[in-house]
Amino acid sequence: MQTIDLAPAASATADVVRGLTDDDLARPTPCPAYTVADLVDHVGGLCVAFTAAARKTPLGEEGGAPSGDGARLEPGFRDRVAGALDELAAAWTDPAAYEGMTQAGPVQLPGFVAAQVALNEVVVHGWDLAVATGQPYATDPTAVATCRGFVDSFEPPEGGAADDGGLFGPPVAVPDDAPPLHRLVGAAGRDPHWTPAG
Repeated sequence: MQTIDLAPAASATADVVRGLTDDDLARPTPCPAYTVADLVDHVGGLCVAFTAAARKTPLGEEGGAPSGDGARLEPGFRDRVAGALDELAAAWTDPAAYEGMTQAGPVQLPGFVAAQVALNEVVVHGWDLAVATGQPYATDPTAVATCRGFVDSFEPPEGGAADDGGLFGPPVAVPDDAPPLHRLVGAAGRDPHWTPAG
């Protein structure tokens, strides 16, 4: 059974989360409806949802789509979310996670697809948080290539702007010789040169 190594991407995003200052939390992000705090809450929630998906563990009604409400962040959220990222990566090391169907929030999908979604969420939202807060972001080339293949397998939405934290918005044109991460975030509806100042 083919598996996906989420550990390097999870570690890189955890480093960004641990590096957030209190002043960062109100900053805008490339996800138009999300501040940094909102996006951190979303990342924490998606870790719970996709860890449960790997383990085939129902979450019940409270385990719906990951929220994006920064007001929910508690003291110590940095360590909690970083730990949840580590737990997510560990859950997807089990080959059984990729077998059959699973559920992430309200969505049923094949296990291998759930792993791809989880990886893409971690990589792209890690980039979102890093550029929103001016932090370095170490990316794993294999993870970026896996995410790019996943993103390219979908038809882009018509018109409009990038959504509020989902995987896709209208693609942003990026030169073929741009770094792979830039090509990924462009394909996922982000401007690789986005800054908080616009």
